[in-house]
Amino acid sequence: MRIDCLQYANWSEKIFRQLREGGVDAIQVTISYHENFRETVLNFEKWNRWFEQYPELIMKGQWASDIDKARETGRTAVFFGFQNPSPIEDDIGLVEIVHTLGARFMQLTYNNQSLLATGCYETEDMGLTRMGKQVVREMNRVGLVVDMSHSADRSTIEAAEYSERPIAITHANPHAWSPALRNKKDHVIRAVTEHGGMLGFSVYPHHLKDKSDCTLESFCEMIARTADTYGVEHLGIGTDLCQDQPDSIVEWMRVGRWSKEIDYGEGSKDAPGFPPMPSWFRDNRDFGNIEEGLRATGMHADEIAGIMGGNWYTFFANSFGPQAS
Repeated sequence: MRIDCLQYANWSEKIFRQLREGGVDAIQVTISYHENFRETVLNFEKWNRWFEQYPELIMKGQWASDIDKARETGRTAVFFGFQNPSPIEDDIGLVEIVHTLGARFMQLTYNNQSLLATGCYETEDMGLTRMGKQVVREMNRVGLVVDMSHSADRSTIEAAEYSERPIAITHANPHAWSPALRNKKDHVIRAVTEHGGMLGFSVYPHHLKDKSDCTLESFCEMIARTADTYGVEHLGIGTDLCQDQPDSIVEWMRVGRWSKEIDYGEGSKDAPGFPPMPSWFRDNRDFGNIEEGLRATGMHADEIAGIMGGNWYTFFANSFGPQAS
């Protein structure tokens, strides 16, 4: 089983076919960065049309059992998530509405301070806000996963501790291995995993050691050491693959409508743009390379199977339905 818990590609029939060639059983797709509720609904509509156009390749995913259905029918189950709480605007009632529409993950922040928590680019981390605490509990109730991939340290730890259900960092790597702003420090990963949460490893070059020149060996050794430290059952893949996106999309991701200035990100002075992917992971057909790399570290077959998809499957099964009373 192969599950990728974060992609933001420029979707096309070509990519849908590559998902099948790569044996990817399920993906989480970013359906909103800075969009408001109405704009996010339009993105759901766009995906509904793709499900109609390519029913032999993709299907909408809402529950873990949909991954079983996708595997049985040779398709990829597509689950939806938000990288920002903007789709719920300032209305806690929209949490249940977006879950009903099909959203299954929502980040409490995207780099900046939000109404809910603090992003990783802010100087001061105030933790969860009053609204943030109430929204987390509402997300728990309906089955919308709290994602802290772009959140600051205190906010992430508070979310892990306050949430009544395990949370996720769907796409990041350990800060000790690659000290990017977005990567997570030891005590942050520990807080998430000790509360039953998940960490998805990213292949986005800004989050890799040596960036685009990162080797498969380095990446897989990092995964193996993280498994030794936090437990392999808490680990998965969240590539953050942005395949075929134009560089202008990076500007939308970072700037949205909140600023008139260019947010260069990660300390770079270059104009926003997508860096070259590492040679061993260009697109969805390359998941086998990660499996081979993990095998070379000496990891057991069942551990590799967990990281490649089994652990996310279990997390999905426990997370997407209403909270048990």
